[in-house]
Amino acid sequence: MSSKLDDFRHQMLRAGDVKIHAVVGGDGPPLVLLHGFPQTWWEWHKIMPALAERHTVVALDLRGAGHSDCPQGGYDKASLAEDVHGAMAALGFERYAVCGHDIGAMVALALAFTHREAVTRVAILDAPMPGWSQWEANFIDPMVWHFAFHMKRDLPERLIQGREYDYVSAFFFDRTFNHGAFPIEEVEVYARAFAQPGNTRGGLEWYRAFPVDHTNALGWKRDPLTIPVLALGGEHRWGARIVAMLEEFATNVSGGSIPDCGHWLAEERPAETTEALLKFFAP
Repeated sequence: MSSKLDDFRHQMLRAGDVKIHAVVGGDGPPLVLLHGFPQTWWEWHKIMPALAERHTVVALDLRGAGHSDCPQGGYDKASLAEDVHGAMAALGFERYAVCGHDIGAMVALALAFTHREAVTRVAILDAPMPGWSQWEANFIDPMVWHFAFHMKRDLPERLIQGREYDYVSAFFFDRTFNHGAFPIEEVEVYARAFAQPGNTRGGLEWYRAFPVDHTNALGWKRDPLTIPVLALGGEHRWGARIVAMLEEFATNVSGGSIPDCGHWLAEERPAETTEALLKFFAP
C-alpha cells in the first residue's frame, strides 16, 4: 500500500444487518466515495490523499465487494444506499457529500433521493443511470454487453470461476484510454478481490437488481434533486453527454468531460479528477 495512505484507517462498520468495510482518513466535511464494478475502495487510492487534505474521506466497499458482507439479497441500489447511510451514521456523520463511479454512481444517486436530509452534494462519474429516458435503449450499446450477461442467473458465476483475472482485465482494457493507469499488479488487486468467496455473485447481483432500480428511479425523478450535482464523464466513454442525463434527475447540474480519459476517471486521470472534485465539494 502506498505510504500516502498510511494515515487512513481500515474499519468494519455495522450498517443494519451487514458489516461494511471502510477506509477513513483526513479532516473536514465528510465525503463518501463509492466504487464501481469490478472494483473496491482501492479505485480511489490515487486521489484519496489529496481529497483528505480538505475532507474526512470515507471510501467504502459496497455490499458484495471487497471486505464487506455478501448476503443473499439487498443488492438494489436503494438497499446499497441504505448500507452507505448506515455506515456514515456509524461514523457519526448526519450530513455528508457523496461521489460515486459506475455502479457506485447509481448508488450515490439513489442515496441522494432516499436520504435528502443527509446528502449535501453528489458527484456522478461516468455511468448510465437507471431511470434515465435512454436506459433501456442503452442496452444495445456494445460497451454494455455485460449488463444482460450479468443479469442471467447463476451461469456467469460458473463461467467466470477460475478466470477472474481474464474477466476483470478485459473490463479495464476495453474501457481504458490511458492504459498506463492499469499495470498488471493493479488489475490483480481487483481480480483477487472479485475471486473471494461471495464477491463474484455479489458483484453480479448489482446488475440483477436493475429492473427494480429502474422502476424506483422513475418514481424518484418526479421530484428532482435540488442539491448541487456534478456529472463527469471520460472523453472516450460518456463524456459531456452525462450532464444532460443527470439533468433529468436534478435541477442544479454542472460538469462535463475529462480529456484523454476512458471510463476510469480516478485512475486514468487522477489529477484532473481530483481538481474537479475539490472545486465542486469546496465548503
